[in-house]
Amino acid sequence: MADRRSVVIVGGTAGIGRHLAQTLANRGDEVMIAGRDKARAQTVASEIGGRTRGVAFDLAQPSTIAGPLADVAKVDCLVLTAIERDNNTVREFDIGRATRLATIKLVGYLETVHALAPRFTPNGSIVLFGGQARERPYPASTTVTTVNGAITSMVRTLAMELAPVRVNAIHPGIVGDSPALQGKTELLKMGIARTLTKRLVTMDDCVSAVMFLMDNQGVDGINLVVDSGWSLL
Repeated sequence: MADRRSVVIVGGTAGIGRHLAQTLANRGDEVMIAGRDKARAQTVASEIGGRTRGVAFDLAQPSTIAGPLADVAKVDCLVLTAIERDNNTVREFDIGRATRLATIKLVGYLETVHALAPRFTPNGSIVLFGGQARERPYPASTTVTTVNGAITSMVRTLAMELAPVRVNAIHPGIVGDSPALQGKTELLKMGIARTLTKRLVTMDDCVSAVMFLMDNQGVDGINLVVDSGWSLL
């Protein structure tokens, strides 16, 4: 793969997605970040600097996706990080929240791939984000667990359909320095206690894993777990 890549990061305005965008921009890659709010996406792109630009669409409204991506000439890598943290149980089921999350992770992810499919380079790759809630449910994770489990299968079918473009997924455990978890001291302590390494996954760990999946031409169709050994306990 060329030293300077063209990378699209959906969910690149915050958290791991933004951290990845900054890392790639620092290397000189051309990075497009996408979020729901155009002004925010453009502001974050300016803050990241380099060859970064921001666009906006809502994965929960799949018909809005193709337009903002129309001027992307080529894609060396697509990274889909976007998620909403839906606390939903089957006994107290919120249909609206469940439908939105399922649309984001399943229909929205697939429509983004569909919109960009003709523009992937021969050595291109796609990295999807799931999560270890797929294997380790927690209270009110009903919808999150279900959609992250579906990402596991999505990787396989996309890898078959899109070859030679490689398709892989990363499934993080609790990401200790994620902005979304700041202040949740008890949850973080519990998470540490349930790992083999007695340290939580970091955003740097996740970025490193994504870049491995982007770069390694021999890795295709896998679901990479990044959870400090949590799944073994």
